[in-house]
Amino acid sequence: MKVIQYVSSIDHNSGGTAVYIKLLADQMKHALDLTVLTGKSLNPILLTDVKTVFIDFNLGRWFKIKKEFISILRNIKPDLVHINGIWEPQNWLLQIIAQRMGIKVLLSPHGMLEPYILKRNPLKKKIAMMLYQNNALLKANYLHATAISEMEQFKKLGYNLPIEVIPNGIDMADIKFTEKVAAKPTHKNILFLSRIHPKKGIELLIEAVYKLKDKNVKVIIAGEGEQKYIDELVALILEKKLNEQIIFLGGVYGEDKWDLFNQADLFVLPTYSENFGLVVIEALAVGVPVITTTGTPWKELDTYNCGWWIELSIQNLTNAIEEAFLKTSTELKEMGERGKALVERKYDIRAVSNQTFELYHTIVQN
Repeated sequence: MKVIQYVSSIDHNSGGTAVYIKLLADQMKHALDLTVLTGKSLNPILLTDVKTVFIDFNLGRWFKIKKEFISILRNIKPDLVHINGIWEPQNWLLQIIAQRMGIKVLLSPHGMLEPYILKRNPLKKKIAMMLYQNNALLKANYLHATAISEMEQFKKLGYNLPIEVIPNGIDMADIKFTEKVAAKPTHKNILFLSRIHPKKGIELLIEAVYKLKDKNVKVIIAGEGEQKYIDELVALILEKKLNEQIIFLGGVYGEDKWDLFNQADLFVLPTYSENFGLVVIEALAVGVPVITTTGTPWKELDTYNCGWWIELSIQNLTNAIEEAFLKTSTELKEMGERGKALVERKYDIRAVSNQTFELYHTIVQN
């Protein structure tokens, strides 16, 4: 079976979808004749032993992009094109060309239809919906959701074509796990690691740390984003006189990333909206309890008692952090172990890739 996985960017700064593509490609390259088609960028993630085609997606090259898509599809002759992401007109262009050539299309919005996202730049999204995006969603052969909540959002918006729910995954073999030393810590470590973006709620974390009764807390914020927004966050930290408690590290990758997770007592993702949240799996896989919001699908944090799933507000976030740090180190460790067991059972990338392969096969055969 020949498959093209398409994503607008696999740059290190492009978020969880790029990581998803890498993990999935690493697992599926042996079972499929796989090609990743993506946009040119300054710092792309390396896809080892995976055929990768880079295109300049500048809209000024529209007709050249069209010719390149036609040439690629004619040369590869894929059975399926898996398009990751929506809103970019280039995605729709590829879908039109593929389906006109009789090639099946699987579309994965990756959270880009979530209510929070739809409310941002609503006029642009309404125009995109009228021009091409609604047609793209209606005419795909299948939709892929990463959580039941995302599938329910598809149906709420009127997209009732076949939908498959397959979560994102993580390669447990890649995780560097370090047993925490039992010595009494001088402070408590909170980690935020994700793309630095307004939807992530970082301001609320800063405000919560300011409100904490116990100031013996260190917060590391790791990730990349627009410098203007980072400067606004730094200004807020300085205003609250938290510059000795809250540190910005920028982008952190590889073993350095796992070192940060291993040093953390608590992982906090105070996001307004997340269709999945791969970083939640990463934290749980290392045995770190997580605080995140009902804007994510992570009710399992409550179900399996491995974290806190809260309505997003400064007070709720403050209360959850205080509750976490009132627990003994043994209690936090037990929560972490439950989270790790959950990831091993349900979210290992091998299980995810098997489900995805079965979906590809179903679409192609039908």
